[in-house]
Amino acid sequence: MKELSPNDRPREKLARNGPDALGDNELVALILGVGDRRRDALAVANDLLAARGGLYGLVQSGCDELAQIEGVGQARAAQLVAAIELGRRTLTRGPRARVQLRTPSQAAAFLMPTFGARRVEQFGIVLLDSKHRVIRTSVLSIGSLNSAAIEPRDVFREAAIGAAAAIVAFHNHPSGDPLPSPDDVELTRRLVAGGVLMGIDVVDHIILGDVRYWSFKETGQL
Repeated sequence: MKELSPNDRPREKLARNGPDALGDNELVALILGVGDRRRDALAVANDLLAARGGLYGLVQSGCDELAQIEGVGQARAAQLVAAIELGRRTLTRGPRARVQLRTPSQAAAFLMPTFGARRVEQFGIVLLDSKHRVIRTSVLSIGSLNSAAIEPRDVFREAAIGAAAAIVAFHNHPSGDPLPSPDDVELTRRLVAGGVLMGIDVVDHIILGDVRYWSFKETGQL
C-alpha cells in the first residue's frame, strides 16, 4: 500500500480514527498483512471480497475456498477464518452471565452471532431454568447445506440431562432465508407435543438466517 498516502493507509487510519472508520476491504487487508508480488494487501482484499460475494460470503467461507484466491494462500486463509471465529466468540456470552431470554428477539440476538450465517445446517437447543435463564446451549445435529436430522427424543434427552425447565429450539438456514419449511413446521408441532408429555416447556423454535430470524412464537404458530 505504498502508493497510498500515509493518512489513507488502513493501519494509520485505524490508529487515528478507530476500527469503525475502516471499510470491510481495509479490515480484511489488515488481517492479510501484505499482498503478493503484483498487488498490495488492499487490492487482494478487494478481489477476495468480490470473489466471495462480500462480507457475508466471506463469513461463510472455509480455508480451502479462501486459499484458492490469488494472493491469499493457506496461511492467510487460516488467519481470516481465525479472525472471523474470534469475532463470533466475542459476541457470545459465557454461561456465568446467566442471560435471561424473555422474548423471541432476545433469544435471536443471543443465538445469531454464533449460529447465524453458517455454511451447513445445525440444530440445537438453549436449555433454560424456570426463570428462563440460560443454563447452556447444545448443538444436537450438524447436517448438510439444507438439512440437519433431529428427533424429539434427542432434544428431550438433552434437556432432561441438563435439568432444564424449558427450552428454545433453534436451527439455521444456510441459504440465509429463515422462512420455515413444511418439515420445520412439523418438527415444531412434534416438539411442542413432546414437551407437554415431558413437562418441559418449548418456549420457541427460532430459525436463523444471515441477519434475519423466524420465531414460531412471534408469528403466533406456537
